[in-house]
This record gives sequence, C-alpha cells and structure tokens, in this order.
Amino acid sequence: MADFRTHLGVAATLGAVVAHGGWQAGLWAFAEGLPILALITFGGILPDIDADRSKAIRLIFNLLAIPAVVAGALWLQARLDPGPLMVACGGIYLGVRYLGGALFCRFTVHRGIWHSLLAAALCGLTATALSHRLFALPDRLAWIYGAALALGFVIHLLLDELYSVDLTGARLKRSFGTALKPFDWRQPGNSLAMLAVIVSLSPWLPPWQPLVDLVAQGSAFWR
Repeated sequence: MADFRTHLGVAATLGAVVAHGGWQAGLWAFAEGLPILALITFGGILPDIDADRSKAIRLIFNLLAIPAVVAGALWLQARLDPGPLMVACGGIYLGVRYLGGALFCRFTVHRGIWHSLLAAALCGLTATALSHRLFALPDRLAWIYGAALALGFVIHLLLDELYSVDLTGARLKRSFGTALKPFDWRQPGNSLAMLAVIVSLSPWLPPWQPLVDLVAQGSAFWR
C-alpha cells in the first residue's frame, strides 16, 4: 500500500488539477476552488483513519476537532456565557481529538469497512449535508464540496490498489482487492450499518438536481 506522503502528495496534486480545471471550465469561482483542493487532499488521507498508529489518524482527528469546535460554538453561543462556552469548546476539542480517536481505533480494522466505496459515499454525503445545513451553503456548492471529499477518498483507494500490483514480479500482492471494494464483505453487519447511516442522511441533503446538472456540465466540458 502507498505510504502517507504518497497519498498526501498525489491527492494534493490531483486536487489542484481538479480545482484549477473546474475554475477554468466555469464550474466554480476561484475562491470556491480552494476548499475543493483542501477537501480532495483531506479525502486522500481519510481512509487511513482506521490505521491505529498512522500519521493519518492523528492528523485527521486534529483536523476534525476544529470544525467540531466551530459547530459546537455556533450551537452553544446563545445558551452559555463566554466563560462556560470556552470550557465547553475545549471539552469538544479534547473529546473529538482523543476520545473520538481512541474509540474509532477500538472499533475499526485496517482495510475494513473504511476502505470501501460505501465509506467514500458516506463521507461525501456527510460533507454535503454539513455544508448545506450547518454552513448554509448553496445547494450546488454543497454538492461540489461533498463530491470533492469523496473524490479524494477514492483516489486513496485507487492508489492502494495500484500498490497491490507487483509489476516487477508480475503478480498480485495479498492486499489486492482489500481497498477498492464496494463494501466490506467480511463483515456485512458493518456494511449494513453504514448503509443505514447513509439513508438516514437523506433528509439533511440538498435537492439532487444541482448534482445532476453539475455532472452533466462537467461531462460536456470533458467531451
């Protein structure tokens, strides 16, 4: 499998290509392309959140703690005075960074459900829902940001599969097929639970038509 630097470098490079290409094609404004670059790059390391001692899991939970604090502050600012609000935000950061990370490590297995297209869909739809509901972004932009995160996720899975092919020895490594899979067939219960979470996101998602229009516009550009 590819190492952390490879995943980060490839995702950042392709993210820059997508962000710049979409801007040139008129799919989004220049300023909107910067979060797209960041989300594709973040998605490029996100599947390794299930590797207990990897650089990725430490970085990912550090990054996840930041929007968690912002969301908590927005929700609590009308309910708490400044002092208790700061304490609560500190608790949210520590909870996500350390408790969240420890619990995730406890209940996940590397190359399990988090290395699947189902997990990519979950992360992309979650980003779309948060962009739409929490940050009140326009429907089209919410879908763009969700698709960017999912794209980075899939780039990671593709890289892992490419590194599972030994071209010099003309053979497939034992890890082949464990990354780019629809779901985790070894633990179907986990896959069904993740699918249930995806379905539960439906009420929080923006209308699907902007996504359909975006795909059609992008396809027309590349033809």
